[in-house]
Amino acid sequence: MKDLSKEIVGRIKEIAQPVKIMHVCGSHEHTIMHNGIRTLLPEEVEVVAGPGCPVCCVPSREIDECLQLAEKGVTITTFGDMLRVPGSESSLAEAKGDGADVRVVYGVNNAVEIAKKLDNEVVFMSAGFETTAPTTASELLAGPPENFSILSCHRLIPPALQFLIDSGEVNLNALIEPGHVATIIGTKPFAPFSEKYGIPQAVAGFNPLDILMAVYMILRQIKNGKAEVQNEYTRAVREEGNVKAQQAMEEVFYITSREWRGFPKIPDSVYELKDEFSPFNAREKFDIEVKDVKEAPTGCICGAILRGVARPEECKLFKKSCSPMNPIGACMVSKEGTCNIAFRYSTL
Repeated sequence: MKDLSKEIVGRIKEIAQPVKIMHVCGSHEHTIMHNGIRTLLPEEVEVVAGPGCPVCCVPSREIDECLQLAEKGVTITTFGDMLRVPGSESSLAEAKGDGADVRVVYGVNNAVEIAKKLDNEVVFMSAGFETTAPTTASELLAGPPENFSILSCHRLIPPALQFLIDSGEVNLNALIEPGHVATIIGTKPFAPFSEKYGIPQAVAGFNPLDILMAVYMILRQIKNGKAEVQNEYTRAVREEGNVKAQQAMEEVFYITSREWRGFPKIPDSVYELKDEFSPFNAREKFDIEVKDVKEAPTGCICGAILRGVARPEECKLFKKSCSPMNPIGACMVSKEGTCNIAFRYSTL
C-alpha cells in the first residue's frame, strides 16, 4: 500500500496545478487528517472540508423542537452524538440531566422497539443525509405503533453543494463526492455541477488510497480539459444508485426548504413526511412551534467551517475553551465533525 500511495502522490505532483477541492464527508475528513494526506499533496492542491457531518448540520431550531417535546413529557430517542449538539440555550444532554426521558439509540428500528414497549409517546430525531433516510422510510412503510413519530432532520447533499457553488464564497474548483451518499443516490445527481459549471468531480471511498486517487482523477480531468463525475468507488457505487432505497424515500418524503446550521434556508434541501404519514410526523402531531433562535455561541465559527471558508485552527476557541469534552460548537461534538477531527489530529 505504501508503494502504491507513493506512486499516486508522484503522479499527482507531476500534473499538480492550483486547485481548491471541496469534500462533504466527515469520514473523508477523518481519513485525510488521520493519515496526513494534506501534507503529502503539493501546496497548490488545497482540499477543504464542507458540510459533511450530519449531526453538525442540524440547526439550533431543530434541537429546540426536541427540547420542547421533552418538556411535554415525550420520550426522545436519537443518536448519541446528537445529545450535546447545542440548541439556542440548551442541549438534549442538559435536558436529560434535568430529568427528561432522552434515550440514545443506534437507529430508527431501536426507537420503534422502545415505542412498542412504552406506554408513552416516543419521538425519533431522524438526522442524517440520504444515507440514513431510507431506514427511516422503511420503518414508516412497515407500520410503526401509534405512539411513535419522527422529527425529520434529514438533509440532502446536492442542494447544499448547489448553494455553495452559487454563493461563490468558497471559490471551489472541484469536488470529492461522498461515497456513502452516492451508494444511495448514485452519481447522476452530481452531474449538473460538471455540466453547468465545468467542475471536475470524483466519488470516493474512505481509505487513504481512495482519497489520493480521487485527487489524481480530478487533476487529470483538469489537465485534459474535462469536467465530469468519475466514480473512484466502483466497488460500492453504481451510476443509478440504490433504486429500492430511492423508491422508499420517494414514497415517504417530499422535499422542502429549510435552514442548515451555518447556512440560511437552502432551497429543496430537506426531507419532510408526506401528508399520508402525518400521524407519524412529530411536528404536526404535537403542533411544535419554536421562535427564531441564535445560531452560534459567541466566538464560535462552526458555520464558517461548515461552509468551507474557515478551518478549526482559525477559531479562537479551538483547543482552548472548546474541546470534545466541552464542545461549544456543533462541529466539536461528533467524531465526524471537522473541529473534533482537527482536535485529535491537528498539530496546531
